[in-house]
Amino acid sequence: MKKSGSTHWVIPDGYIPPTSTGDLQSHESICVLNLHEEEAELQFTIYFEDRPPLESIAARVGGKRTKHIRTSELRKGDDGIPAGVPYAIEIKSNIPIIVQYSRLDTTQPALALMSTMAYVLE
Repeated sequence: MKKSGSTHWVIPDGYIPPTSTGDLQSHESICVLNLHEEEAELQFTIYFEDRPPLESIAARVGGKRTKHIRTSELRKGDDGIPAGVPYAIEIKSNIPIIVQYSRLDTTQPALALMSTMAYVLE
């Protein structure tokens, strides 16, 4: 039986809004859906315009589960993604998964929510 999803995804437009207004916190999330019985082992690489990438950030998504991963929580040692800095995300998985990306921008009272499917490479 064919596995649903892909094993290699990219999100070229990352940006954690640096400020928030009201009760909601500006943030970004990567939603991963694992339709399969086995656990998905993910590896994230974060690319920046002016510095080396953060590589080999690990995460797991259980079988037949979904997981919302805040990009502000992705860390490699003491390094993470700073707010207000453009970046891109590469996600590799040992099994096919489905990836969606969302940004909540509350920098002004008329907040904005953007959501899109990540781009499949494999």
